[in-house]
Amino acid sequence: MSNLEHLSREELIGMLDDFAKNWLAHDGLWFQAIEAKHGMDTAIECDTEAWRRFTVIEARRIMKRHHIAQNSGLEGLKKALGYRLYARLNKQAISEETEESFLFQMQACRVQIARARHGLPDFPCKSVGLVEYTEFARTIDPRIDTSCISCPPDPHPDTYFCAWKFSITS
Repeated sequence: MSNLEHLSREELIGMLDDFAKNWLAHDGLWFQAIEAKHGMDTAIECDTEAWRRFTVIEARRIMKRHHIAQNSGLEGLKKALGYRLYARLNKQAISEETEESFLFQMQACRVQIARARHGLPDFPCKSVGLVEYTEFARTIDPRIDTSCISCPPDPHPDTYFCAWKFSITS
């Protein structure tokens, strides 16, 4: 077991960024291995099921660590979205906030930017995102509904890669 107490705040934040990058790299390599052996459709199917379970685990751990109460509505969801692992890697924004809803945009996505850098089209992550964001939000509060505004393979503006609307019913 390592001793982290001697590390500076900057070193700890750097380690957190490295952990997030390593997690994302592992996720991508795992996906590519399934895709190479079984094809894109099977890889997306497996990825969807992995995210269905992982996103709930991630939400519960975030809720516990940051004292976000179950059934904390849209405010709890906004707070939790800021603590997700890829929030350290991607640029995300919340807009159009009302008491009943808000929009969440992934303005810079490390995966999509890397694909563009290699001349590849956007990764078609919508089917995975529908499960990921729906289950994450429901874990925070089952009253929250999730709808996709746009997510690859959908066309999207240059200002974001994907956008999601979260709504709550009383």
